[in-house]
Amino acid sequence: MSKTSRMPGFYKLSLEERLKLISEFAGLSEEEASLLKKEGNLSLDTADRMIENVIGTMAYPFAVAVNFLINGKDYVVPMTLEEPSVVAAASNAAKVMRENGGIYAKTTGPVMIGQVQVVGVKDPWYKKMVLIEHKDEILELANKQDPVLVKLGGGAKDLEVRILDTRIGPMLVAHLIVDVKDAMGANAVNTMCEKVSGLIETLTGGKVYLRIISNLADKRLVRAWVRIRKETIGGEEVVDGIVAAYEFAKADPYRAATHNKGIMNGVIAVALATAQDHRAI
Repeated sequence: MSKTSRMPGFYKLSLEERLKLISEFAGLSEEEASLLKKEGNLSLDTADRMIENVIGTMAYPFAVAVNFLINGKDYVVPMTLEEPSVVAAASNAAKVMRENGGIYAKTTGPVMIGQVQVVGVKDPWYKKMVLIEHKDEILELANKQDPVLVKLGGGAKDLEVRILDTRIGPMLVAHLIVDVKDAMGANAVNTMCEKVSGLIETLTGGKVYLRIISNLADKRLVRAWVRIRKETIGGEEVVDGIVAAYEFAKADPYRAATHNKGIMNGVIAVALATAQDHRAI
């Protein structure tokens, strides 16, 4: 009988039983299977309680990039990744950037967006104004869901309403603008969206489907800038080469995707090292 990935009740098995079954399916040697059972700073028991169908753990190098001076304060930056030279490049760049005061950065604040999708709305432009008229009521209801966040100075701060033209007709989309403070914000925002969806249905006469956080966090931005003397990086010719590479990427998505991947080498490495939601990034 041929192998099959159809494994009823797989999630009910112990980790050892799952690993044995997968080893047989994939033809793993005892040595290969044993590598999956090696524990680092995450135990097999903890891993098995975090997600489904666990058969082992996987370790990555945990490093620090040095030389960072940001807004006048020195930092070492944790990075977790497998690619050589990324940490070294970040450390070298940070050293170069120290010359004129290091990196300067500012943030717009920890503001996330929760979306409530409403379909089947008659006269959506009018109903948009109805929601705006009831903004205070909607925000009050949202904030009742997380009094601790509100006490800390966060919570739902504003309401935006958009009309989208789609192939199945116009959709009304309400945006809850939520200050989530130090959190990523998904739990707080999703709970608020769930709670206000009934009120929004009543006010619009439509039907709510999705009510969930948006990962396009364009109200939660960090901007950073540096000033580097051309002599520090090799002179006018090197600067011209950097500008030419930038213009290439600006004009060509094939180059831009690769440039952006290089940027994400560092960003995701820091996100992994600090246990952030790198998938959202």
